[in-house]
Amino acid sequence: MSLDIQHDKEGQQFTALLEKEDIGELAYALPDAETIDFQHTYIEEEHRNKGYADKLIKHGIDYAVSKGLQVRASCPAVAKYLERNPL
Repeated sequence: MSLDIQHDKEGQQFTALLEKEDIGELAYALPDAETIDFQHTYIEEEHRNKGYADKLIKHGIDYAVSKGLQVRASCPAVAKYLERNPL
């Protein structure tokens, strides 16, 4: 099963889809033109502990880096990811 991640710029979130089923999201805010603040990560309970949150977070961070944005991690899961995978 492959994970598809879609970006909803208007809704300010990345959505994780597994076989076209929405299983989670990574929500963010743009406090200023140079910063992205990842605020919330959620994966449906039955899909947890399978690495999907890390894939979702990596996708969001890769997006931020590609846009030259400073990354802020209000979300504890994103902060832990960044501790394990520094920019």
